[in-house]
Amino acid sequence: MSSAVATRMTTADLLAMPENGVDRWLIAGKLRERPMTRRNRFHSYAVGIIATELENWRRKLPQPRGQVLVGEAGVILQHDPDTTVGIDVAYVSAEVLARQTNDTTLIDGLPTLAVEVLSPSDTVEDINEKVDAYLKTGVPLVWIIDPHRRTVTIHRPSAEPDMVNVRQELSGEPQLPGFRMPVARLFE
Repeated sequence: MSSAVATRMTTADLLAMPENGVDRWLIAGKLRERPMTRRNRFHSYAVGIIATELENWRRKLPQPRGQVLVGEAGVILQHDPDTTVGIDVAYVSAEVLARQTNDTTLIDGLPTLAVEVLSPSDTVEDINEKVDAYLKTGVPLVWIIDPHRRTVTIHRPSAEPDMVNVRQELSGEPQLPGFRMPVARLFE
């Protein structure tokens, strides 16, 4: 009796796949796929606002500064097995940026913050798997923005999730020193 050994994919394998309307990412070398979703205006608005708020905060930081990335920013979270994802909005520190080369357009390293804005096509399983991957690989701060419920769920390694709503403030402390904004601004 022979047993089939599942082949782990690499980021290079992922990047070699056709761009054919399928959203793909790797979790510990395992390919995840789903039909590309059409973003709705609530998703787009929340992405734009959180990216603007983060960029305004970033510009107040002393040099060297990190970068705010949007639009399914490609990030390699770990190697061997590879975990490579697209993140709606990410803040990448100056230290991580300094280690990048021109060999790829992906960020190779952990963002300080990963933000996912829920879309109608997102499943609980997909979001939980991504959050687990972020935390397992060491991303220190993860925000899940829910435009329908008008909430933000805050995840940190080794901590219970915290949720804030439109009557509260979203804080990036201690990972994003001085970042604060009213949650309601995401949904105005």
